[in-house]
Amino acid sequence: MTSNSTQSNSANDDADITKTSTSKGAAQSEAYLAGHQPVGLTSIGLAILTAALWGGTPVAIKFSVGQIPPVLVAAIRFALAALFMVVWCRIERTEMRLRAGQIVPVLIGGLLLFMQISLFNFGVASSNASHSSVLINTFVIWVALIEHFLLQTDRLNLRKVFGLTLAISGGILLTTMAEHEPGESWAKPTLFGDSLLIASALLLGIKIAFTKHSIKTVEPGKFILWHDVIGVVLFLAYSVLMEPFPNEAIETSTIIGLLYQGVLVAGLCFAVQARLLQRHGASQISVFSCSTPVFGILFAVVFIGDALSPWLFVAGTCVAIGILIVTTANRPPRLQG
Repeated sequence: MTSNSTQSNSANDDADITKTSTSKGAAQSEAYLAGHQPVGLTSIGLAILTAALWGGTPVAIKFSVGQIPPVLVAAIRFALAALFMVVWCRIERTEMRLRAGQIVPVLIGGLLLFMQISLFNFGVASSNASHSSVLINTFVIWVALIEHFLLQTDRLNLRKVFGLTLAISGGILLTTMAEHEPGESWAKPTLFGDSLLIASALLLGIKIAFTKHSIKTVEPGKFILWHDVIGVVLFLAYSVLMEPFPNEAIETSTIIGLLYQGVLVAGLCFAVQARLLQRHGASQISVFSCSTPVFGILFAVVFIGDALSPWLFVAGTCVAIGILIVTTANRPPRLQG
């Protein structure tokens, strides 16, 4: 009798374990599918829209730095971004007060933002918009190398190495030919400007890796809000001490450039990207980022008159294809149930 009772209890326990495992597997599957829905035409359109808006950022900066010093441009841009993030955090009901253990990551994030964007704006001012769009997107190279060699969270494979080599080749080609490309003095690429852009791309890769680590302890919206605020303080401090204050009437094109950077890029792009990532996997969305340098070149040629040289076309194609290969090199994880 005892033996039968023990066997019965054991069977019930096994059934409960099986039921729990099945429920857990079903919940995991449901959660995975909720964030990995098929990418429809609407999502594709929104993903391409964000890629296009990001691609136009160097053009907007180029218009702005014609009248306003580069770091002051960054201060205005991220002040607008911080205002947007306050509204976003309210909508998402994210607590904006920093808790213990969250201050240091936010401070480091703000410092990285200050360094990276300052170099980027100086690079745009010293080069042209098409070079800026191509070279800043080589940050994918640095992210992949950091994750492989330092964080060891995403290992390189043969396909990724090929994609990185292609993107690196495009960046090197574009930089070495900078001094030989045609263009007006204000829109002519320079080796110095391109070097600043590559340094900015490196810092952007470091910042992305650091952000991915920091949002484990700081809510994403809160992290972006406060790192924007700290960045604005640093931008303003540098600008007041080191840059001349604009003393001429601000043109409409300059104002449009500032609003583009602060509202459309730092605001709308963030909101659209966040919504897309709630519905789809990062790998499903990031594939469209390969079109960003293409849009950047297109906008630079159309709106600023950058010369579409053969070197620019080849280099931009290499970087875009390299980004595509790297961002599609990983297969989605298998479900366990």
